[in-house]
Amino acid sequence: MASNETRKTPARGANAAPRKRRSSRTESSSENNMADNAAANAAAAKPRGRTAKAAASGSGKTAAAKPAESAAARRGSGAAKSGTKAAGGAAGKASATRRKPAASTAKKTAGTAARSAAKPAGKAAGTSASGRSGRAATKPAAAKTGSAAAARKPATPGKAPTAASRAARSDAASQTAAAPADLKSAASVTSGGAQPNAAAATSQADGQGQPAPSSPRLTENMERLESLTQRLASALSQRPMHDPGVEGPGADLMVNASMAWAKMWAEQPARILEQQVKYWGATLSHYAELQSQFVGGKTAAAEEAEPETDKRFRNPLWQSHPYFNTVKSQYQINAQAMRDAAQHLDTLSPTDQHRLNWLTNQVIDMFAPTNFFATNPDAIQKALETEGESLVKGLENLVRDVELHGGEMVVSLADRDAFAVGENIGTAPGRVVRQAPLYELIQFSPSTEQVHATPVVIFPPWINKFYILDLKPRNSLIRWIVDQGYTLFVVSWKNPDPSYADTGLEDYVSAYLSVMDAIEEITAEPKLNAIGYCIGGTTLSLTLSLMAQRGDDRINSATFFTTLTDFSEQGEFVPFLQDDFVEGITAEVQRSGIFASHLMTRTMSFLRANDLVWGPAIRSYLMGEAPPAFDLLYWNGDATNLPGKMTIDYLRGLCQQNLLVGDGYPMMNHKLHLSDITLPICAIGCETDHIAPWKYSWRGVKQMGSDDKRFILSESGHIAGIVNPPSKKKYGHYTGSGDFSGEPEQWQEAADFISGSWWPTWEAWLRTHSGDRVPAREPEAGLGPAPGSYVHQKY
Repeated sequence: MASNETRKTPARGANAAPRKRRSSRTESSSENNMADNAAANAAAAKPRGRTAKAAASGSGKTAAAKPAESAAARRGSGAAKSGTKAAGGAAGKASATRRKPAASTAKKTAGTAARSAAKPAGKAAGTSASGRSGRAATKPAAAKTGSAAAARKPATPGKAPTAASRAARSDAASQTAAAPADLKSAASVTSGGAQPNAAAATSQADGQGQPAPSSPRLTENMERLESLTQRLASALSQRPMHDPGVEGPGADLMVNASMAWAKMWAEQPARILEQQVKYWGATLSHYAELQSQFVGGKTAAAEEAEPETDKRFRNPLWQSHPYFNTVKSQYQINAQAMRDAAQHLDTLSPTDQHRLNWLTNQVIDMFAPTNFFATNPDAIQKALETEGESLVKGLENLVRDVELHGGEMVVSLADRDAFAVGENIGTAPGRVVRQAPLYELIQFSPSTEQVHATPVVIFPPWINKFYILDLKPRNSLIRWIVDQGYTLFVVSWKNPDPSYADTGLEDYVSAYLSVMDAIEEITAEPKLNAIGYCIGGTTLSLTLSLMAQRGDDRINSATFFTTLTDFSEQGEFVPFLQDDFVEGITAEVQRSGIFASHLMTRTMSFLRANDLVWGPAIRSYLMGEAPPAFDLLYWNGDATNLPGKMTIDYLRGLCQQNLLVGDGYPMMNHKLHLSDITLPICAIGCETDHIAPWKYSWRGVKQMGSDDKRFILSESGHIAGIVNPPSKKKYGHYTGSGDFSGEPEQWQEAADFISGSWWPTWEAWLRTHSGDRVPAREPEAGLGPAPGSYVHQKY
């Protein structure tokens, strides 16, 4: 009767099952449960080509005498159906048409079942079969066959496999690749019983003889991504809070721009409407062209399209592939619309208009499609070729950068492990002859038997480190000057920590005077030639003005490399020299005592965001490329902190108030002016310098009181224009008369252009201010070899 009742029960009608069946299961003892599992294992061990119907008939007979064994048979039959689903997809469908009657599992006695249950392998297999039965419960096969197993309680969907079943499947899957394809065997596996090797069954049923697609490399990459993501979250949580003033333009700009836009909308609505019509017209025309290409069967952009001038879109797919071409074209339309909307707001001041234009361009650059994986064809192609390895390496690069900079997202421009100062860069021989809290003084060893009597000292910027002038022997200005027969000293500045918070510009000027005292003591020469580079040159001009007012004439001549002394024009630094940013820096240095190097680096980088931020980030984070081993970029990333007081002195007194040209910069009871400088001057500017534009440098020299002034204009930028050895024969230069009566454009037009480096031209001028030849001066033993210890300090 139990068997007949079971046949009448619907396949998935658990609620319709007779109360007698529930009572039987309720009264089952733990011994019966063990028999249940054993019977299921036994069913799996029998030949699996038979249908569940035959199994059900056998189960019915046994169930009349032994309810526990009947329950086990039914559970084993249900597990067999679960195995059919576990094979998955095409394998399940293929095997469903090949099922044959299976031997009855009811022939097992209770004792045999108990012995089978004691075997670990059988127990694991039974657990695996029941664990997969959740998926089988969705197929109403039992209703068609009338199987006794159809009355069983459905397994819980989504039940996780046990550890034993996972181990069994993993072990079996490792052997699948070597097994030959066997469709008949695959069909028998899917017809019933537990399946420790479902992956093999799927493969064989598909007739491929290979495991389901699963790349060990891809699996490993996914595991690494998970670990790296946790590290990244941890590193980002370490980022310190900064004053909002250093994070972006102040609220005053947003208010002024909004008011200007509203005023233009009210007074000149036609201009707004014209911009909107232009934008939507371009957008709709673009999409109409795209649709026309698809309708006409074209899958590439027109061959007569204009060549792309933006180097970000050099990949041919930006032009030929409809998806990427659409993304690029719409981005360019959007960018132009944003520029049109931001420009020419009549009521904005020139300064606010400059700030707004800068901010608009930053947003446009940030949202370029090249910055996102889904819209960057180079990144997508690299990820496919490497099975995700490029993305893993990219995340590794990102995590490394964030951890290196204390939670700040500062992209590394160069391989930090490729160089070591004093080993393969900054290797010019010399000795540290003096050390002070703010500097080390290095005297370099002579390479000639005789030298000019007047020594030379270089005051480099303290924003970065001095070895920019001694990267490699082939491009070392320090070595080149020594080879021309000069006694050369170079200052290596301290990388300040918060204890230097009260160090100001006055302290740096005092350090300049201390260096001059030391050189006079070492060489016994009353005169020396001084060189100042960037902010080192600005501070040299302050020192020269002070010395002139004091009657100190130890400086025989002065050379300025890319130096600003007249700040009447702020150029590209306008957004960073307004009160919102300077007040933010003031709050920052009051809190920490220093202006941190990464904040200065970020400021400089966003002046050329595509070259120094987004481009390197794409290569490092989306492409997974290692940063290049480039000495110049390594130096650029080796920045230093700035003392808090010195930072504010420079920004307020020089950049904002321009006191050196105006009322005079107050220092040591003097008011310092450029007009105080009357000694021979030579200044070198660089044609494409965006940090110290050469025209601004030229105007500063014009303000100096000297009658012996010379200006040299090198091709290239702030660094490459200076580090331009003659052996490269790369960048030329302009040189002209000392007539500063006109404008810089007029001077350049009248100047002579000379191919090759400016170094020999400048050295010829320096030679005339350097005296006769004397025996070479070897540096004293001093405090240690060059490049000294301060150059290695990092905070």
